[in-house]
Amino acid sequence: MNKLLERALAGDTRSIGRLISLVEADSPASKEIMKTVYPKTGGAQVIGITGSPGAGKSTFVNRLIAQFRAEGKQVGVIAIDPSSPFTGGAILGDRLRMQDHAIEEGVFIRSMGSRGNLGGVSRGTHEGALILDACGFDVVIIETVGVGQSEVDIVKIADTVCLILTPGMGDDVQIMKAGIMEIADVFVVNKADKEGADKVAADVQVMLKMIGEREWIPPVALVSSNKNTGVDEVREIIKRHGDYLRSSEEGKRRRWSQLEMEVEAILRGEISQLVENAWKERKSDEVMEDLSSRRANPYTLAGEIMHKVVK
Repeated sequence: MNKLLERALAGDTRSIGRLISLVEADSPASKEIMKTVYPKTGGAQVIGITGSPGAGKSTFVNRLIAQFRAEGKQVGVIAIDPSSPFTGGAILGDRLRMQDHAIEEGVFIRSMGSRGNLGGVSRGTHEGALILDACGFDVVIIETVGVGQSEVDIVKIADTVCLILTPGMGDDVQIMKAGIMEIADVFVVNKADKEGADKVAADVQVMLKMIGEREWIPPVALVSSNKNTGVDEVREIIKRHGDYLRSSEEGKRRRWSQLEMEVEAILRGEISQLVENAWKERKSDEVMEDLSSRRANPYTLAGEIMHKVVK
């Protein structure tokens, strides 16, 4: 494990991939891996790319990678696909749209399944991003599955969140839904060469005015990923937002909030594992028969198990 960590931190891509696999699978070594890499994190800018399915997120990421590589930056990408509820696997097709950079030196692309997580990202996503950060990547891009009203967990991980909208997909209604407006630091109206793009951008501007004043007002950029227009503008906005976070009180509050949520997530995972183990020890045919015949009830049983866990 020490050799694996040493090779990964030196930039060996196969070792980096192996580390992420161990953490994603929640192997017995995952905690020690994260304890080792965490002190080396904090140098990368983490960018979340989210939006409705079919909005062109992967194609946009492909163009954005080129912008960062032109600046000589090392770019890590985590592309998340929905997981099958039956097999737990995923199509992992987003990489097909990033073939321009799939084997390029200085670029690491990792596909992950969402593992059924309703927030659009899984626990392994955050830890994978931390590993890429520790291994020297200047930028870590996380492309989430399509979001709705509640699937906004990317804000717990990313420094800058880009919300991708497109004309003709009902986005003029989607942008009004609770939670969506609040997570975006940049609004990207993709497929701007199509009719209705200007209206989507105007609708966003109206909604931003209704939300009220804030220190950082999310810019709205018109982009055509297919024609590669407007992506350089988004790159400049991302840079400005990174500078803003580093120099503002809001940036400090955001970092502290993310750290607080990270500790809480780890605690929930630890408690969940303890409860699961305690239930496995208690569960038996006799217990199940008592529940089935109503001689016992699940509420009292769960209380007894929790009492044992927290005792």
